[in-house]
Amino acid sequence: MTITVRDFRPDDAEAVVRVLREAVPPLLTTAEAQVWEREHTAEAARQRLLVAEVDGEVVGRCQTGLAHESPTPGNAYVNTYVRPDRRGRGAGTALVAAAEVYLRELGAERAYSWVLGDEESLAYAGRHGYAARRPAHFLRLDLTAPLPPLPEVPAGVELVDCTAFADDPRPVFELDAAVTADEPGDIGAELDDYAEWLVSTWGHPCQSRELATLALVDGRPVAFSAVVTDGVSRMSSAMTGTLREYRGRGLASLAKTATLHKARAAGLREAFTGNDAENAPMLAVNRKFGYEICATEVRHVRELG
Repeated sequence: MTITVRDFRPDDAEAVVRVLREAVPPLLTTAEAQVWEREHTAEAARQRLLVAEVDGEVVGRCQTGLAHESPTPGNAYVNTYVRPDRRGRGAGTALVAAAEVYLRELGAERAYSWVLGDEESLAYAGRHGYAARRPAHFLRLDLTAPLPPLPEVPAGVELVDCTAFADDPRPVFELDAAVTADEPGDIGAELDDYAEWLVSTWGHPCQSRELATLALVDGRPVAFSAVVTDGVSRMSSAMTGTLREYRGRGLASLAKTATLHKARAAGLREAFTGNDAENAPMLAVNRKFGYEICATEVRHVRELG
């Protein structure tokens, strides 16, 4: 048996999608997105996509680089997945080792990694020096089942698609940046580069501006529910949130309800979302929609010094 670790090539895209879908079924991606992300990730991230081949077959993928949006310098990431039927043969270990060598060359001080929540994966991470931090859940909703009715839109509030800001998306960026800064997590993120956001988020091939919903007050976006889709049958909530001063009015729930109704009308059959296990407000919102936890990952960290 021969294990080879190398950089991702565009012709690996379908094999990598298979790895991700089999390792983490709720994870939404496409072959087009895999190629696009390699070519459009911010230069400051110094990202590398590594694949592991076993006897010439791609069986694993690792995404690694610097957490350049983190306010804390030295943070990096190593997210590694191996096809379940190819685990235990050294592919994951080879990917992680190569990623850590690369991160040390960049001067990274610590590597964060999402690890599947099963006993085998958690034990594997511990053996390789990664300490568990906080869990997060994937949740699934059957869009063919009845959805909660769309609530009455409050006076002074308007619901629109993101396409309404196609000519000038900056107000959407400002909302996204404010909500992202408040999102719980170990690394944290500060969105302060509008040009980068236009490429990496607004321009992502899986983003659906038609399905995404904004809640406006006096023409200003104050809450939103963003969407990525595989263009076939599945969608995933990319971000849902509300500006601090407008919270407690049900605007995020309103936007998400509208988005789910649009997704079902468009023929999508499954909706996924992710929640930090400590984000009780959003977990409560999603349970009301009928979402159920379908998988768990645990953030881990390893000091690289």
